[in-house]
Amino acid sequence: MSESFSFASDKSGLAPGTLVHVGEAHPHEHVISVINYNESTLKKQTIYSIEELLPLKASDAITWVIIDGLKDISIIEAIGHYFDIHPLVLEDILNTHQRPKFEEFNDYLYIVIKAISLQNKNIDIEYEQISLLVLSNFVFTFMEKPDNLFDPILHRLDNDKSQIRKLGADYLAYIIMDTVVDEYFILQDAFDEFIESIEDKLLSDPSSETLASIQKIKRELIFLRRSISPLRELLATIHRSESSLLHEKTKRYFGDIYDHAIRIIEGIESHRDLIGGMLDIYLSSLSNKMNETMKVLTVFASIFIPLTFIAGVYGMNFEYMPELKWRWSYPLLWVFFISVSAFLLRFFRKNKWL
Repeated sequence: MSESFSFASDKSGLAPGTLVHVGEAHPHEHVISVINYNESTLKKQTIYSIEELLPLKASDAITWVIIDGLKDISIIEAIGHYFDIHPLVLEDILNTHQRPKFEEFNDYLYIVIKAISLQNKNIDIEYEQISLLVLSNFVFTFMEKPDNLFDPILHRLDNDKSQIRKLGADYLAYIIMDTVVDEYFILQDAFDEFIESIEDKLLSDPSSETLASIQKIKRELIFLRRSISPLRELLATIHRSESSLLHEKTKRYFGDIYDHAIRIIEGIESHRDLIGGMLDIYLSSLSNKMNETMKVLTVFASIFIPLTFIAGVYGMNFEYMPELKWRWSYPLLWVFFISVSAFLLRFFRKNKWL
């Protein structure tokens, strides 16, 4: 995730509103998908220039334009030109390091939200910026790369009885945001399972790999919090908005996303607390391991101290040591060694030091 900020310097020194793509350049062809629908008709097509959208401006149907890829700046410029979008908004669309936000204009709304997906069971998370322009009968969706995130919405549009086909562009924007936020719950479940598995390892056999996993989760939670926490402010602003593009009925649906966002944010905070506790447990486990090791070493040292003392005494080269002349002195000395060792071992076990 830290590598994603390495492109921010591309904007340094340029005038406000200058269109420069800031972010990872994904190697794929740009695709502009258009879905034009109302309650009775549905038409899907792929276009190659924004000019092809102009005849649809006079239509009463809702037009959803999905732009996969941001490298081709001419597409963004054309949208700004034909739909009268402010240059600073176009600049924000191309800068993929925006925090989630909501901006209100006279003829359109601008929304930024982060799509977050789990790549594998090792908690490798991929972040993608989704930008929305909501007009009276147009919704533009800007994505960094093609994926199947919106496939469920496309399937629902195929059903002529679907509620999406009956409502306006603001409801489509709600559905898009709700689909993105629903992916957060999948990620939260994956975090629950991963943290639980680490807890089991932590209590049974903590290792350096366990510490690395804890640090990785802690780092990802920081980025998750940065990407998701602004949703609360974004959705509260939508709820307070008096824009004619947002109907009161649709605002209630955005309130449902707000509830989901609160649950996700609370889950992230609880995960952060758990990870902080797991770090403390890891350090305590290491300390306990060290204590157990030192206890064993101390017991052995305590046993051998008197034996070493006796061996040292009889290792001195004095002429008049009567025990050196005794026939049974050597076996008696070994009996004494064993007896002292057995007595100390029993003493340590009785006092639960071993």
